[in-house]
Amino acid sequence: MIKDYSMTAQWLDKWLIDTFNISTDYVIFFKLPIQVIGLLIIAYVSWILTTRIVVASVHRLFLKTKSTWDDLLIERKVFDKLASVVPFGIIAISVPYIFYDFPEVIKYTVIFSDVAIVAVVIWSINATLSIMEEILSASPIFKDKPITSYLQVLKIVVYFIGGILMLSMLLGKSPFYFLGAMGAMTAVLLLVFKDTILGLVASIQMSVYDMVRVGDWISMPKYEADGDVLSINLNTVKVQNWDMTITTIPTYAFITDSFKNWRGMTNSGGRRIKRSIYIKMSSFKFLQKEDIERLKNYRIIKDYLIEKEAEIEKHNESVKNNSDSSKLNIRRLSNIGVFRKYIEEYLQTNDLIKKDMSLMVRQLEPSSKGLPLEIYCFSKIQDWVPYEGLKGDIFDHVITIASEFNLEIFEEPTGSDFQKFMH
Repeated sequence: MIKDYSMTAQWLDKWLIDTFNISTDYVIFFKLPIQVIGLLIIAYVSWILTTRIVVASVHRLFLKTKSTWDDLLIERKVFDKLASVVPFGIIAISVPYIFYDFPEVIKYTVIFSDVAIVAVVIWSINATLSIMEEILSASPIFKDKPITSYLQVLKIVVYFIGGILMLSMLLGKSPFYFLGAMGAMTAVLLLVFKDTILGLVASIQMSVYDMVRVGDWISMPKYEADGDVLSINLNTVKVQNWDMTITTIPTYAFITDSFKNWRGMTNSGGRRIKRSIYIKMSSFKFLQKEDIERLKNYRIIKDYLIEKEAEIEKHNESVKNNSDSSKLNIRRLSNIGVFRKYIEEYLQTNDLIKKDMSLMVRQLEPSSKGLPLEIYCFSKIQDWVPYEGLKGDIFDHVITIASEFNLEIFEEPTGSDFQKFMH
């Protein structure tokens, strides 16, 4: 081929000398621009032909398939990027013949072409990795896994290898020379890539132990985050809060700091209701016969009152038979006890409360504010707004109905209360 080139070069030299009467000492300076322009034209035409014929044919072939992943290769123009390898390859092959009389120019032009080819390959590989990320993230198997973190690591590895190769080409050193230098700079590299390394380790732990998934509702007070996880990346986790703001949290913070994941609640099908009301203990009293008869009008506790009334009457009869009819020894119903039972039955009859999960109304330790009566149950509704509506309806009813049992709800005295007292 060099022989062919030599014949072509001789013909070009003769044509320039005969046509333009150029001296043989200067003909090389006129020949060189013509050869460079010719090479650039050939490289450009080869790129056009590769794009219009080869790449277009591949596109048509992929568009006929039923798969969707190959459509993303077309959409992201991966093959168009790879087509750029052809003109640079032609330049690298042709330069030794074009710049035959300029060995230094040959050297640097070939290096430039090789570096450009490596850059195009890196560009194409990373575009392919981005497509893999999109496909895997949409897959039901990997949808809630931190795939982005792993692919970001792969991209860093690709950039690292590509950078080493390009440096070795530019400086004329073996790639292992740079790897050895990197080994000597391990401490510096660990410092520079500290967040990346911590993020990678955290991502692996989060995936292995299934700590956080994309779509989980998490609460992390330290970072004022309370909302759904949008994405899990190598260095950061994005959380969209309920006020629609976005909080960015370092990935490794999920290993070093505490947070609450509400996934268990979501998977259980219920959302907990846990709230107390304070009852004035001075309003507690035993129910009289007329009180019991009046409360029997409430359907949900009528059977309970009849049953308890018969049970208490039977007990009290046994006490009287023992000649001990003191009030201290007889049993009676209290308004607070019946009220607690009423709330339990009220919750049992509510179709929006889960009956297969914990459901109770319990008394907590009395305080200066009275006796805390806590409602503990689970709502079938998990969405925030309707959940709050259900909880409000329950406590609206409980607080309002308390007066029917002659019970008073505690509240701190206000200025108007003191004014009434003074008058």
